[in-house]
Amino acid sequence: MTKKELFHIAEDFFQQQGWEAFPFQKKTWEAFLAGKHGLLNAPTGSGKTYALWVAIVLNYIKQNPDYKTKPKKGLKAIWITPLRSLSNEIEQTSQHFVDAIGLPFTVGIRSGDTSTKERAAQIKSMPDLLITTPESLHLLLASKDHQKFFGNLNAIVVDEWHELLGTKRGVQMELGISRLLGLSKKLRVWGISATIGNLEQARQVLLGVDEVRFRESVLIKAQLKKDIEVKSIIPASMDKFPWRGHLGLHLMKEVVEIINNSKSTLIFTNTRAQCELWFQGLMTNFPELAGEVAMHHGSINKETRIWVENAIRNESLKACVCTSSLDLGVDFAPVETIIQVGGPKGVARFLQRAGRSGHRPGETSVIHFLPTHALELIEASALQKAVSTQAVEDRLPYILCYDVLIQYLCTLAVSGGFYPSEIYPEVKNTFCYASITDEEWDWCLRLIFHGSSSLQNYDEYKRVTVEPDGKYVITDRKVAMRHRLQMGTIVTATDVTVKYVTGGYIGSIEEYFISKLSRGDVFVFAGRTLEFIRLKGMVAQVRNSTRKRAQVSNWQGSKLPLSAQLGELLREEMINFQTGKKRTPEVKALRDIITRQQRESIIPQRDQFLIETFKTREGYHAVFYPFEGRFVHEAMAGVIAYRISLLKPITFSLAFNDYGFEILSDQEFDMQEVLDNNLLTPEMLSQDLQSSMNATEMARRKFRDIAVISGLVFTGYPNKLIKTKHLQNSSQLLFEVFRDNEPENLLFRQAYTETFEQAIEEYRLFDALQRIQNQEIVWKACEKPTPFSFPIITDRLREKLSSEKLADRIKRMQLQWE
Repeated sequence: MTKKELFHIAEDFFQQQGWEAFPFQKKTWEAFLAGKHGLLNAPTGSGKTYALWVAIVLNYIKQNPDYKTKPKKGLKAIWITPLRSLSNEIEQTSQHFVDAIGLPFTVGIRSGDTSTKERAAQIKSMPDLLITTPESLHLLLASKDHQKFFGNLNAIVVDEWHELLGTKRGVQMELGISRLLGLSKKLRVWGISATIGNLEQARQVLLGVDEVRFRESVLIKAQLKKDIEVKSIIPASMDKFPWRGHLGLHLMKEVVEIINNSKSTLIFTNTRAQCELWFQGLMTNFPELAGEVAMHHGSINKETRIWVENAIRNESLKACVCTSSLDLGVDFAPVETIIQVGGPKGVARFLQRAGRSGHRPGETSVIHFLPTHALELIEASALQKAVSTQAVEDRLPYILCYDVLIQYLCTLAVSGGFYPSEIYPEVKNTFCYASITDEEWDWCLRLIFHGSSSLQNYDEYKRVTVEPDGKYVITDRKVAMRHRLQMGTIVTATDVTVKYVTGGYIGSIEEYFISKLSRGDVFVFAGRTLEFIRLKGMVAQVRNSTRKRAQVSNWQGSKLPLSAQLGELLREEMINFQTGKKRTPEVKALRDIITRQQRESIIPQRDQFLIETFKTREGYHAVFYPFEGRFVHEAMAGVIAYRISLLKPITFSLAFNDYGFEILSDQEFDMQEVLDNNLLTPEMLSQDLQSSMNATEMARRKFRDIAVISGLVFTGYPNKLIKTKHLQNSSQLLFEVFRDNEPENLLFRQAYTETFEQAIEEYRLFDALQRIQNQEIVWKACEKPTPFSFPIITDRLREKLSSEKLADRIKRMQLQWE
């Protein structure tokens, strides 16, 4: 068949639907038929699925002209999706096309939701297109007959590649693709990505470092201008001292007006707790909406989530309060309006959420931005600029994840075995492991064969046997079963129980926060001021403290990091707000706050770094404004406080938000001395981070995840999971063995690398301090808190007081300072 005849099949189908194929879809069909690999970049709701699935089908028809009478059995293509919730939609779209053109293809789904019976049927007879997840693909690679499944594979499509890139699931995909390329020489690798800045690098990571393969690939961009309208929900009156309120709940009446004026609305919150609060608030204050408003987040059971998704599609719901669980790819054509509660902390996330409305080509997406405190209106303005310039963040790929590689080698050993000489070149061709040395590769092989040098005497770490011909295999059924049960790279966050040394239970707090504390540190939790004594297994032992200065407990899951891209836009937008050149509703609403900030301090210019100091009855405050996001500010606050304490023995309370951080002490300290000693420097950063943030304890906790992924510790059987406490004890023992006897252990080293790169974001902290070094530092000694510092102060108070007491306290503070 000629290209024209093949295109005619697809265009006929499009015509029957009343559609017309986009140029990017035709370009994709053409590139695929020409034997190219590639990455397709197109906005959400633009027909990406048809671009690639049609290409795969047309290629099959080209090779099999008698496709209607003599279809070949077996797996032709794999479609990878990061979310199970997307599978049903892709299945329906794909099946609709092949049925319409009379191609007897079957489409199947294989994920954690697939029944055992259906999986067994798939093993006997694979569908033509298999829609699956990275984890399920690796489970197939672990089966004895996997060469038979994948031998005639023509295509693998990785959907939502921007979501997998920069995660260990993405590394898993790199390894999976490298194996499939080894099994099927005619395989074409394609990715689909919506919102990402570093598209060329994303293509490189997907395809690996093989130069020939990269040369034979294409990057196709859909030149579709997606119109996005951003509207800020501005309160009728604005406090001169902005604070975070009840997470924006005071604007509920305005939200209900938007719901009533739209066919269907999605209300995006950044956390599950915020999602619950908003849903309860709507039900309490507007009971007439009962049955018309639902809630959707990852902790809700599968049946309810599916019911909500279907109810949005069939227009039986007016609104749904949700989290990022509805960010990706699910097609809700009826949705007219999006409301974003609070700053989304990233341009890509904002565009992704905006794209949930107007989910058809050519339609305008409408997103309302609801500020949870007044200064977030500056973020709204920065996002409007980002939308117009399409300034989207990069997603940085992971390098040398030894734990994922070790798991993968065991997967191959379980599936019938592997020869290192065959697999090593495949692994070296991936982006993640391109720089792996022969010595590091040999170390990984030794680890699965007889454990590392300090574990050689323990049989449980000898998972693999080597046959006389050099093949690495796992023959022990128990080892094989344990491996299959534990495959995957998603390790859930863990809570730590907080108890008094004397035994009284106080509550539970996220391990992320506790792991950073050193003995003697004081923190506020459950309305009490507590001194941290020790972490014993999964119990944090504490005692009451009379010290006035304390850290505020926080939860990683509820604190999305502000992206570097949005931080830069915020700093730029500050200047626009103070010059008065902009005449937007946001500028008008913030006029009094901006005027007051300029009167009492300054609004920093692009080449300025602002520090404010003032005294209240709480003590001596110093507030710094890097505008780099709370993760960077948390680390920077710890480092600066530690450096000041070296000049003068002094203890601090720390508080931070996305715009800046505060260090507070009951003793006076000299800010001029801080500046004269150049404490805002990137020099000695790693050492000071280790001293200020208890990096060893953070690495010890990080090591547990690495030990689970690499299979050094076993999480248990489905009906009898091992308690986190025992997991932690096992992994902690290994951590200490490696630290004392084998500091060159690659997994031990990886724990520290991940702590600094991912948990602390050291590279961003270093860049921020370097930028500050080149700025003019403006220190303003203020008489009282300024509008910019007020949200940081109230964030610290929030952890100590109930919402009613907090609101009363803030009212008094506002009256007093005005």
